[in-house]
This record gives sequence, C-alpha cells and structure tokens, in this order.
Amino acid sequence: MSALNPSDISPETLNLVRLSLVPGIGPRIASDLLERFGTASAVFEANGAELLSIPSVKPKVSAAITAARSDGAAEAEIEECGRRGISLIPRGSTLYSRMLAETHDPPALLYCRGAILPQDDLAVAIVGSRHCTLYGRQMAEKLAGGLARAGVTIISGLARGIDACAHRGALDAGGRTIAVCAPGLNTVYPPEHAELAVEIAASGALLSESPLAREARPGLFPQRNRIISGLSLGVIIVEAGRRSGALHTSRHAMEQGRDVFAVPGRIDSLPSQGCHDLIRDGVPLIRGVDDVLEALAPLMKPVRRETGEVVQSPRELLLNEIETLVLNQVTQEAQHVDSLLPVDGLEPSQLLATLTILEMKRLVRRLPGGFVVRSPY
Repeated sequence: MSALNPSDISPETLNLVRLSLVPGIGPRIASDLLERFGTASAVFEANGAELLSIPSVKPKVSAAITAARSDGAAEAEIEECGRRGISLIPRGSTLYSRMLAETHDPPALLYCRGAILPQDDLAVAIVGSRHCTLYGRQMAEKLAGGLARAGVTIISGLARGIDACAHRGALDAGGRTIAVCAPGLNTVYPPEHAELAVEIAASGALLSESPLAREARPGLFPQRNRIISGLSLGVIIVEAGRRSGALHTSRHAMEQGRDVFAVPGRIDSLPSQGCHDLIRDGVPLIRGVDDVLEALAPLMKPVRRETGEVVQSPRELLLNEIETLVLNQVTQEAQHVDSLLPVDGLEPSQLLATLTILEMKRLVRRLPGGFVVRSPY
C-alpha cells in the first residue's frame, strides 16, 4: 500500500493521532481532555491555563500538548500506517463498534490491520490463563470453533495460552476473529505469534489503541482488556487462576453490562480457581456453545447471513442446511404440514423428522390437527 497523505484524512482524525502520540497521555487523560473540550482539534487549540484546569493534566503534559501542535509526528504516523496497510478508525466512524462506543472510556481512535465488518457486532470474547492445561486449550478451541461456525466473531487478546487457542479455533473453523493488541501494531506480542497475527488480519482484524511504535509494557494489558469486553456481547473465561489477567476482563465486562460465563475445571485445579470463584459468586457455568447462544439470545438482534437469510434467533445459527431449509418454510401463522411440501424434493418422512428436530430445539411448535407454527422469540 502506498503512503497515505495526511491531507487525505480529516483534521479531527489527524488530531486524534496527534493526541495519541503525546507523551504522558493515556486513555484516562485522553478521555478527560475530550470530555472537557469536545474534540481533539479543540484540545490543541486550548491554551495552557485551559489545559491545566483539568485535574489529571499536569504542567509536563500541558507543555507536551503544546509542543505536539507542530512537531510533525502525527503526519509521519499516518504515512507509516499507509505503508503498513493499517487503517484508522475514530470513534463515531461507521466502522467503530457501536457496543464499544457505549462503554465508559472507549478509545477515541483505533488502529486496525485487517477489516471490521457489520457482522462483528455479533461477537463473544474468550480469554483465560497464559499457563493453561491441555483441557483448557481444548475447551477454548472447541468453544471458539463452535461459535465461529455459528457465525459469531471471536474476540481475544493474542496472548499465549487460552487467547491463542481461541483465535486458532475460530480460524480453523473458517470463522472471523479479532485480536485486541496491547502494544502498537508495529509490534507483535508475543513475538512467536507473528504468523498467527497474519492469519487473524486475513480473517478478521488486529486492533490497538496504541500508536504504531509503542512496545509492550505491563500497564497496557489491563487497559486493552476493557476493549476486549467492550467489543463483545459476552465474555467466556476458560481457566483463570485467582491472579489471572482474564479476571480483569471479567470485571470490565460486568461494569460494562456484558454477560460473563465461566468454564469449570476439576475442583482441585489451580488454573481453574478463578473460574470456580466466579461460578460460586453467580456467574453462569457453561458446558458448550448452546449454553452461550441461549444466554445471549435476549441481547442479539437479527443477523443477516452472507446468503441473505435473516436469522431471528441464535438457536438458528447451529442448524444444518436441511433444518434451515425447512424452518424457512414455517411461518408465525399456523399452516398444515402438508402445505410445506415439496421442500426442494424432501421426502415426507424427512420433513417430519426435521420438524421433530426443530420442535426439540424450540424453533417450531406442533398444533393439533397436523398444523405447525414458528415459535415466538
């Protein structure tokens, strides 16, 4: 990709980049500045006294903001984004997650390698211990794969252990996955996940609120966890000790009004102690993909698949081709079973068997006299 010209982007986006590069400004101070002045452009028009009227802005930060007005760093950053195929997503953009925008302290600007699609609004985060067991890896991959096949985007943090397994499970299932990175997108952390990062960008996106050259440091990881939960309808914790960073994500999720789920382990498993504590305190225990989709049903809006079909209930996401075909013939008004034939040449016995399966899945209801109706959602 050729270098982008800073003049090709809006002045406000340019100033958001400029703000992200100011030394000493993290998410909290940036949020305070934008709340006070309304826009990044207004921040850089403010004088020193106005900047210092914000309690979190100290003289050193105020001086750095003033110096950043003309240092050219933002223009260079944008050109670097262009060379590396990285796009910029300011809050308010049509590509910016609606759910994330509604959280407390959402990032004002996201760096993105890959593509964000409308279907990514239907997303679930899977996080857990970096030092996971074989059981934890298997559960993360199984859950991610099953949800991805159901059309759910998997969100995680590209970390070692459960995060990597969640991304891998989604990719192997042919689904979409998004990695929220703590450092800037010039750095892949941990470095051994460089190839995985390339695959994720091809089947989803890498996101970060950090400028390109910012390297990994401990304080960035808890900050990025609020983005993981903010992008998601719910968060699944797979193996987390009592000091696991995954528990930070669960706390962010609860504060943001997201559902939190925990996968149980052996009762004497140290890597599952955090999960067991969550379950003891009322977080739902999950056994598989069905549990997650059922729990999230009230939060999910109708989803349009690539085929053009509109899915009204998350239970529909797990249907096979024949089940979907039959369900699409059933309406919310009672109709006789005989009126459903022919369904692409299905034999009557196949139709009746499929209707029985759909009834067991609570998607249709049989009525007296051989009538059938679609279940209300």
